[in-house]
Amino acid sequence: MSERSRLSESSAFGGETFWLGGKIVLITGGARGIGRAITLELARSGADIAFTYRSSAQLAESLASEIKAMGRRVIPIEADATSMKSAVEVIEKVVAEFKRLDVLVNNAGITKDNLLLRMQEEDWDSVIQTNLKSVFNYTKAAARTMMGQRYGKIINLSSVVGIKGNAGQSNYAASKAGIIGFTKSIAKELASRNILVNAVAPGYIDTDMTAALTEEQRKAVIDTIPLKRVAKPEEVAKVVRFLASPDSDYITGQVISVDGGMSV
Repeated sequence: MSERSRLSESSAFGGETFWLGGKIVLITGGARGIGRAITLELARSGADIAFTYRSSAQLAESLASEIKAMGRRVIPIEADATSMKSAVEVIEKVVAEFKRLDVLVNNAGITKDNLLLRMQEEDWDSVIQTNLKSVFNYTKAAARTMMGQRYGKIINLSSVVGIKGNAGQSNYAASKAGIIGFTKSIAKELASRNILVNAVAPGYIDTDMTAALTEEQRKAVIDTIPLKRVAKPEEVAKVVRFLASPDSDYITGQVISVDGGMSV
């Protein structure tokens, strides 16, 4: 038996804690932003990783190299999150490579903001398809494998905007609110098979999406946050790590806000 296989899920080795030692994790949209931070955090915690990306091939390869340097197995997969056929193929590829799937993180998402009367129908449709339908696609595709294992964890990335709403983001808010309702419903459906389903609702995070804000817009956002700062992607990733770990084995159907108090 290898040294690694002797590690328990939450054992310490070489100064590092392997909360997810031996687990197989799939992250959608894992090559950039919050998804990248989640991918790295779970790899550092001992998991072997598969992650999907749509158009960031160079970023995906760089991330895969970083994970390999940790001694983890990793497969980056180019995929269309809006396609059920693609989702099924991704799950089949992960199970063929790793023989199981323990944790699914539904992170893929986009924004196409505008006021309702200026919003194009295609902007509504693409946000709903990417942000909400992708969660349906991957959850359904992964559920059969997890049910057979009688174990699994599904973590869906929602948003504070899905809780509070936001002018100019009706499509994004609808998609993220839908994820919350979906999470709670599927948690009830899958609990008897020991599959836990939870959501994380980030607030304003330092990513490419928020980098486009002007200083005036950024100040206006920070004024609405009780902690008076935006979060780092790693702060969201650590909450996902908790939900993926054995420490959350009696938690399902919940939404954890990582928003500095915005939704209070």
